[in-house]
Amino acid sequence: MTTAHLWLRLPLLPLLLAQGLAVRNRALILPEPPGPRQGQTGRGPALRLLILGDSAAAGVGAPDQSEALAGHLARALAPNVSLTWQLEARTGVTSAQTLRHLHKIDTTFDAALISLGVNDLTRAVPRARWLATQRALHAALRAKGVRQILMTPVPPMHLFPALPAPLNWVLGQEAKRYNHALTALAQNTPDLHLLDFTLPMDPSLMAADGFHPAPALYRLWADTAARALVNTFAPPQTS
Repeated sequence: MTTAHLWLRLPLLPLLLAQGLAVRNRALILPEPPGPRQGQTGRGPALRLLILGDSAAAGVGAPDQSEALAGHLARALAPNVSLTWQLEARTGVTSAQTLRHLHKIDTTFDAALISLGVNDLTRAVPRARWLATQRALHAALRAKGVRQILMTPVPPMHLFPALPAPLNWVLGQEAKRYNHALTALAQNTPDLHLLDFTLPMDPSLMAADGFHPAPALYRLWADTAARALVNTFAPPQTS
């Protein structure tokens, strides 16, 4: 956050703190869905995939893992690759906590899909520190054999139904700054891919808590990631 942005927010600070506390006290707490967190499916070129991150990666907002990110992604990839997938995600984790957990995983992978940023943002982790942790995560993934890293943009928090104004605007602006940093990082790093998908403003895409994806949004997310993975690991054959 720049000095200018900080000064602009100072008059709003008491209101933002009050709104943040109210949101936390009133929030509908949804569980991580049941279901398998690893599996094998499909036929074609082998792909070992790690899904890594926070509550969205864990599928909060879906009734079970088959309707969450991992389930939709496995089905989307199955016609094109022989997929072995593993989900390592937990509600509330920051990027730094995820990095520490990643170091404990012994498995090797070909690709990784990352969903991180919201918990860093709500804990006011400075962008420079957050970006440094992303670089460390990417290095740790490469050490495990990963050849393509898909990064999910920080979601548009200004559109979250659970967040009142002006808190939603402030968090949304910071999410945009996180994403600008990710974009610059991806542009200069060949094995990084920042997913690009524009979502309609449709309440049916959000879970009951107004904060997490509903199954329909998990499917859109998974389809976008699947296209990027297929382009790398099972590209169409040209005659």
